[in-house]
Amino acid sequence: MNETICALATAPGGAIGIIRVSGPKAFDAVTSICSVNCANCAANTTHFTRLVSPYASTQSKPEVIDEAMVTVFKAPRSYTGEDCVEISCHGSQYILNKVLELLVQNGCRMARPGEYTMRAYLNGKLDLSQAEAVADLIASTNRATHQLAMSQLRGGITNELDRLREQLLNLTSLLELELDFSDHEDLEFANREELLQLAQSIDAHITRLSRSFEIGQAIKQGIPVAIIGKTNVGKSTLLNALLKDDRAIVSDIHGTTRDTIEDTINIQGIQFRFIDTAGIRQTNDEVEQIGINRTYAAISKARIVLWLLDAMPTQAEIADITQRSLGRTLIPVWNKTDINAAPTQASLPGLSACPESRSESHSESRSASNPVCSPVGRDNIATLPLIPISAKHNQGLDALEDAIYAAANLPTLSESDVIVTNARHYDALIRAHSHLQRVLYGLNTNLSGDLLAEDLRLTLDTLAEITGGQITPQETLNNIFKHFCVGK
Repeated sequence: MNETICALATAPGGAIGIIRVSGPKAFDAVTSICSVNCANCAANTTHFTRLVSPYASTQSKPEVIDEAMVTVFKAPRSYTGEDCVEISCHGSQYILNKVLELLVQNGCRMARPGEYTMRAYLNGKLDLSQAEAVADLIASTNRATHQLAMSQLRGGITNELDRLREQLLNLTSLLELELDFSDHEDLEFANREELLQLAQSIDAHITRLSRSFEIGQAIKQGIPVAIIGKTNVGKSTLLNALLKDDRAIVSDIHGTTRDTIEDTINIQGIQFRFIDTAGIRQTNDEVEQIGINRTYAAISKARIVLWLLDAMPTQAEIADITQRSLGRTLIPVWNKTDINAAPTQASLPGLSACPESRSESHSESRSASNPVCSPVGRDNIATLPLIPISAKHNQGLDALEDAIYAAANLPTLSESDVIVTNARHYDALIRAHSHLQRVLYGLNTNLSGDLLAEDLRLTLDTLAEITGGQITPQETLNNIFKHFCVGK
């Protein structure tokens, strides 16, 4: 933290390159290679200058490296919380390397990966969850992942945890006050029933946050969609049509696809991860059978299953696919409508569509022909109406994409929504829930206050791992005097 660091903050190869300098000697280092005295500049101002090399040995005067703009940020009002300068110069690799070389010669060192954000955390500009959101924001590839990252960066999960922390701190303070005044049996600081209700409310909130992790992971990594069906039914053709690229090999020979092929596509701002699978059929080919087993594995990992058909399935086939699709949304898709008209839904026994139900968050973007099923449980299946397409001629794909988006059944995200996307956060929430369950058990069984207080402190410390802040004894003491002071 006592060293001044520098690094290229933009990707190489662009027209403009930005070099960021941060630390106690940032102003001196930049001033030594330009005509602007950074220390005398007003904060948050940008200045035109020439970057020069005072070490040019072959010339009588300094060598001009580039004409650039320098932006001055003064502590603590900077990204890192330190004195910071950003140099915007031309994107030539020679210029950028030369400027970095001069900065190192003038007291800087090259920054390590993530060091600027680490300093921002250490200087209190960001908490841990916000620091992790910076990486998510950089890696965002669609509207949904961008919104999730921005929500977290703006303190969405931090604000939620702060509210929980305040409630838990009050609960802890009440119990510890009772311990401090245990000799006075006539003093009651909180009714145990009220404490139980508060603990249940906090636990319900933690549970809701932890359950949002499944949605968060689906949005962040792409919602998995398995494309299944018999051999030569057009699965690879459909994948290529959706991707608008020849990603999979297409052939009239049965059993061409013997392994899963994955790729992603953005549908209405959400990333879907499509998995083309081996055709399902009876075979004695050992390698092909391995591919079919991987098809079944893909179904078990998918959130949505596209069952591609070009002929009427048997009742046994319907029973097999529906059984394997339990807990998922199954979309029957009739392919090759250019040569074979699609049947009616009623003619597919065992595949009747579920009753139409709409979520307010998606009602505007879903068509009336693609109703959305109720949430799918582990032991049931949601089936959307049969979608007729011709993958070869790109017919019906818009309706299919609408059905796929509707089947995802994702909530509409707003800035106020808090969705957990980080596995570390999820792990901490699960452990906090476990600690709080012991608190609830203790309250229900009249366990002693000292044991309850210990489990509450474990809950607080576990939640604090998410943002990087720990509850200190002084905070508990301050809270006692602030809210529950006896007398004055």
